[in-house]
Amino acid sequence: MRIQDKAWTTFANNRVQKNQSSITKTLEKLSGGDKIVRAALNASGLSISETMRSQIKGLSRAQHNMQDGLSVLEVTDSGLQGVDTALHRSRELAVQAANATLTEDDRSAAQKELNQLMESINDTADDLEFNTQRILGEIRPLFIQVGSNSGQKLAIDTVDVSTKALGLENVNLETRENADALIGKIDKALERISRDLANVGSDYNALSSHHENVGRAEESLQKSESLIRDPDLALEMMDLVKQNIVQKGDELLIQNTNRNVQAVLDLFK
Repeated sequence: MRIQDKAWTTFANNRVQKNQSSITKTLEKLSGGDKIVRAALNASGLSISETMRSQIKGLSRAQHNMQDGLSVLEVTDSGLQGVDTALHRSRELAVQAANATLTEDDRSAAQKELNQLMESINDTADDLEFNTQRILGEIRPLFIQVGSNSGQKLAIDTVDVSTKALGLENVNLETRENADALIGKIDKALERISRDLANVGSDYNALSSHHENVGRAEESLQKSESLIRDPDLALEMMDLVKQNIVQKGDELLIQNTNRNVQAVLDLFK
């Protein structure tokens, strides 16, 4: 006489163990907030996700880099505006000194102010910095890393606004002829500064647009990566409830079967 079907009991116990493993995995996802808690659960998904995360971090850093670049351009624009103002005032003095009716005292006063203006321009060229780097005292490219991959760079050209670079070294208003010649020199310097300001504005617009595009790319990658890694809490909770119900049912069936077998055995005692 067969009192217990061992095959069924083995099957039921295996199903209980398998279901317990599923419950453990679901709890890990819920507690960790990560759908792929181990590589074994989704090796290809984990690889794709890690690649995306690397790109996301790179794009985030690139945005910080571009924000620094925008700050450099803002500081550059401010410095150029100051030089532009000083040049316009210098031109007024030159026009004034080109008038033959000026007295020596008038010309001396104009020269003194002109010297101060030239000194202020050189101070701007020497002292204006961003993160210890001079941005108006020499001409060179500043490379901004604007992407997460190699070679994704944008160059911002610094400018030189020193009086030497502007052709305004050792200027004087001692004679009407000198003053007249200075007007032409200042006009050329103003044209240079105007071009520099236009270039700064163009670079700012280009970098700002790139910054926005990278921000959108990062946001899109984050959403895609989230679909791979982030668990659907509602779905995982439903699975957990279902797994618990099945688990309790199987455990109850095993307990009832064991009790029935024991009851039959007791009859033979």
